[in-house]
Amino acid sequence: MSWSAEQYVKFEDERTRPVRDLLAAVPGVYARSIVDIGCGPGNSTEVLIARFPKAAVTGIDSSDDMVEAARKRLPEVTFEVADIARWNGNGPYDVILANAVIQWLPDHATLLPNLISKLATGGSLAVQIPNNLDEPTHRLMREIASDGPWAAKLSAAAGQRSPRQSAEWYYRVLRPISSKVDIWQTTYHHPLAGGAPAVVEWFKGTGLRPYLDPLDENERAAYLERYTRAVAKAYPALPDGTVLLPFPRLFMVATR
Repeated sequence: MSWSAEQYVKFEDERTRPVRDLLAAVPGVYARSIVDIGCGPGNSTEVLIARFPKAAVTGIDSSDDMVEAARKRLPEVTFEVADIARWNGNGPYDVILANAVIQWLPDHATLLPNLISKLATGGSLAVQIPNNLDEPTHRLMREIASDGPWAAKLSAAAGQRSPRQSAEWYYRVLRPISSKVDIWQTTYHHPLAGGAPAVVEWFKGTGLRPYLDPLDENERAAYLERYTRAVAKAYPALPDGTVLLPFPRLFMVATR
């Protein structure tokens, strides 16, 4: 699956706010070693540095394009291209940040304990997961994918994301291996100027990637046309043309 840093940062302010909210809940330890898993173009890494200015921070991402953008943004930080699902950092780390990334990784029941094991005593794993698979934006992606000439090509698209789990499920996984677990959900309501096309632009950088990548140029255009029409019905624009996009996100801070 391909990722575009340029597309992702079109809504950087909106995408970065959850990172600030997440890191505000991390205990104020004296952090010396921090890793940003799924660092993207470096916007989350930048927030980490502001929160823990004396720490050595490393960012990793599976996308060459994202890491290249992050290096240009923060040339003083070490960024690495790595398969996040197989990452085996040495640690111990005082903070591990996984912002809007583990939804693309399998087997959370194994992944999360593995990350906790890389923490120093008193260190924290901070995770944010987009919790929007049941929102119209994502339901429409799946419906249009299964109802068109591209159905065969997109039969596996919905499975690119890990199965949706509840807050209780994550708490059960994390609590036995943590001294403290803090879990909460926030629904942001992002005002997007430009109506339905703005919503489509947002998800072209994230959730639509598994549906667009397998298609050729003509199929991609036809899929997006249908999707844009459906989004316009599901999210009617306000009188000034703005769409208020609800976006639920699940947050977790587990301290070892």
